[in-house]
Amino acid sequence: MSRFKNQAAGEPSQRQLRVGELVRHALADVLSRNEVSDPDLDGVIVSIAEVRISADLRHATALVAPLGHTDPALIATALNRNTRFLRGRIAPALRQMRNIPDLKFQLDTRFDDDSRIDTLLRSSRVARDLPVDPDGAPAGGSDEDGR
Repeated sequence: MSRFKNQAAGEPSQRQLRVGELVRHALADVLSRNEVSDPDLDGVIVSIAEVRISADLRHATALVAPLGHTDPALIATALNRNTRFLRGRIAPALRQMRNIPDLKFQLDTRFDDDSRIDTLLRSSRVARDLPVDPDGAPAGGSDEDGR
């Protein structure tokens, strides 16, 4: 068995996951203190859902979701404009690393995708394709244990 079985499957290594969490926490600290002086980021609460690190630990992609009624694309653009400042602010938290990763911000659309899929699965078009149990309930809603 290979010592690097996760990397063969394309999954991130333990080190990538650990560094990603360090970067995520450092970015969350900086953004929660409103240290970035950008008019597009004033008063905006940004959630850092995940940080993906490249295999060489030199590039980090942060998946962000602005909370509230703001334009998400505008927030991602503003964060990408301020990557140099943010990189400098997270450097002390990553002092054990040889290189501070270059930052890139992308919108986290997983929640929107999940909502869209859930809405589709609950639609009448999908429900009519499900077989009906003898008691009148659509089949496939739960397993044998009632879960």
